[in-house]
Amino acid sequence: MSLPCTTKILETSPPTLEEAQKEVGGMVEMIRLPDGQLLVNEEGYIKQLALNPTASEIVGHNIVGNALFLKGSAKWD
Repeated sequence: MSLPCTTKILETSPPTLEEAQKEVGGMVEMIRLPDGQLLVNEEGYIKQLALNPTASEIVGHNIVGNALFLKGSAKWD
C-alpha cells in the first residue's frame, strides 16, 4: 500500500530547487496557475505515483505524487 500524497502550501518564502526536488521526490515540473504555481514530480506518471486528490483539485485535472503549491511571495520568478 502506498503512502498518501501530500500537498504543501507555501506563501512566504520560495523553496530552493533542492528543497522542491526533495519534496516532490525527483525532477520538478511547474504548472502555472492564475493564483500560484504548483510544483510536481516531472516523472510522476512514469513512476506510477499515487493520485494526489488535493493537487488535482487545485489544477482541475489528475496530479500524481507529492506537490508544492506556491502562492504570494513564495512563487518562483
